[in-house]
Amino acid sequence: MGKLIHFVAQSADGFIHGPNGEFDWPVMGPELSAYSRRFTETAGMFLYGRVVYEMMAGFWPKAEEYSDDPHDHAFAPIWREFPKAVFSNTLQSADWNTKVVKGDLKTAVADLKASVDGDLVLFGGSALANALTREGLVDEYQISVHPVVLGGGQPTFDGSAGRFDLKLLDAKVYDGKVTLFRYAPA
Repeated sequence: MGKLIHFVAQSADGFIHGPNGEFDWPVMGPELSAYSRRFTETAGMFLYGRVVYEMMAGFWPKAEEYSDDPHDHAFAPIWREFPKAVFSNTLQSADWNTKVVKGDLKTAVADLKASVDGDLVLFGGSALANALTREGLVDEYQISVHPVVLGGGQPTFDGSAGRFDLKLLDAKVYDGKVTLFRYAPA
C-alpha cells in the first residue's frame, strides 16, 4: 500500500499563492523538473482539491500551446494520461482520467490506497491538504521553498491542524534556487 504524499510549492514566507491569488513565482529549473518527473514514477494517482484541479485542468490539457517551458512540455502528457482524483462535494464529474471523490476523508483515502498501485500524490492546495493533515492522513510532506517573499496570500498550513511535529527525511537544493524538504509526521 502506498503513501499519501503532499507535494507543494511555497514561497520563502510560507504561502502557496500571493495576496491576489498569483502563482507566477515557482522556479522549475531542469533539476527540479527531473526530480518531479522521477517522483511521479512511484505515484499511482494524483490527488487534488477542486480549486487546484480546476486550475490544473485549465492548463495541462493544452500546456504545449500556452508554454515554451521544457518542464511543461515533458509533464503535460503525463498529466493528461495519469489517473487523478479530485475531492469535491460540488463537482459532479471531471475530465482527463479523473474521478470525483466525495464523503468522509478517512474512508475515501483508505479506499484509494487499497485500490491504487503506488503512492497518492496530493499536488498543492491548502484546504484539502489541511483537512487531510487534521485527520492524520498525510504520510509525507514534500515542500519546495522558492526564492520569493510574497508578503501575504494563502498559507501552506492554516493552523487548523494545530501544532504537529515533523521528522526531516531529506533536504536538497535544486538548480541553486529551490530547497525541497521531505518530512514525515513525527
